[in-house]
Amino acid sequence: MTDDELIAFALNLPEAMASSHFGNRDFRVRGKIYLALPNPDFCVVKLTPDQQQMALATAPGHALAVPGGWGTKGWTRLFHLTADEGAIRSLVRQAWRNVAPKSIVLPED
Repeated sequence: MTDDELIAFALNLPEAMASSHFGNRDFRVRGKIYLALPNPDFCVVKLTPDQQQMALATAPGHALAVPGGWGTKGWTRLFHLTADEGAIRSLVRQAWRNVAPKSIVLPED
């Protein structure tokens, strides 16, 4: 999945908007970040620690915990350029669900 495809998908989620954080492009719903593009090689998504463990187990080589404390909270690097597009879409949608208000949350895949 290219950066442009990822961005288009992220912005297509309900109430999603592009913003920036510490000079890096990010995507938010009602002010809460669910996806960031801090590096040309990967994006970062906000998962729960349990969701992160599942991603690491099911997508080895394509998902990696962010180093340090952020990673222990579930923030996860996704190597979207080489990973399965369906898996990336599912994880980005899950990250969006994790921060979106219950009144607008999409059903599970």
